[in-house]
Amino acid sequence: MKKELTYTFALLLLLTFATFLIVNLPLDYFIKKCLILALFSVKFLLVAFQFMELKKAHSFWKISTITILIIINLIIIIS
Repeated sequence: MKKELTYTFALLLLLTFATFLIVNLPLDYFIKKCLILALFSVKFLLVAFQFMELKKAHSFWKISTITILIIINLIIIIS
């Protein structure tokens, strides 16, 4: 269990560093926005399922969390 949390934390650090690198790349604004949103989504799901123990929750909460994440991403991409 503790090893799993350490791996998740290390992955979160790597994803944060990847976000920093993407921000500083000379890419199109829309591509940057989509890449950062993808990394944000992965980090959000890692925190929700691992540290908040959503993986042990009822399937309603799992589906609700993922659905809200998709809606937020779509709103940000559209705007």
